[in-house]
Amino acid sequence: MNILKKIAGKVLYAISKLISGILDVFIKIVETIVNIIGNVAKGFIAFIGMGGCLLLLMLSGPLGLVILMNPLILLIILFFVIFPLLGTKFVSYLKYVKYIITEFLFDRARYLIDGISYQFESFQEYKDKYKKMEEERKRREEQRRWNEQQREWEERFRQWAEYQRQNSRYSDYQWQNQNTNYGNQHSYVNPAIEFKNKYEESCDLLDVPYDADKYQIKLAYRKKAKEYHPDLNKSEGATEMFQKINNAYEFLNDSNIERYKGII
Repeated sequence: MNILKKIAGKVLYAISKLISGILDVFIKIVETIVNIIGNVAKGFIAFIGMGGCLLLLMLSGPLGLVILMNPLILLIILFFVIFPLLGTKFVSYLKYVKYIITEFLFDRARYLIDGISYQFESFQEYKDKYKKMEEERKRREEQRRWNEQQREWEERFRQWAEYQRQNSRYSDYQWQNQNTNYGNQHSYVNPAIEFKNKYEESCDLLDVPYDADKYQIKLAYRKKAKEYHPDLNKSEGATEMFQKINNAYEFLNDSNIERYKGII
């Protein structure tokens, strides 16, 4: 009986590997197609922005009316607009399906081969684990972006302080000759000005006063995030607004609250 269980387990394991491989290839193909179409759409938008006004002028005339009345052309335009959006969600869904199916089968195979207990008893538990993993991945990504943002601000304030220190010892002409790269990049603009503007814009986005503490900011963020969460708000622009709210909340962290207090 144990031999039969091991054989069944190895067969199931092989099937799981095959399914995993097929889904990996399919996901990669779909992801590549989505990226290509998305890049083509971005390139077309960039073309219009840089010099495609003539094309828009043509499309606004009789010729444009004839072209846009063509169902095939309309279908192509809609395809390039909608497919990148839906394609990205479809790729995410495929990764989700691949995880719960293969993990479920691998667990059953390990049980048959080595007698190792299942990690979870039902598909739903695997789904819950995947969602938690995705939440953790997003949290780590947000933390990475926050760290990069903080390092960037720290470096800009450090460079400004260095400029101020050196400027007190040398003339503007001497400082510019010795630090041309810095001068070209920042034009001697105090980063505190941009920081203050961004901080206050973030506060305005969350509808909190500029002197709000972290608890007020957190409460306002939860309210705004719930209002514009894509799962709850299906209106146009809700997803973009939700991202802006997240970015504002990331920026209004403890370190930046203290930095803002020191600036004003």
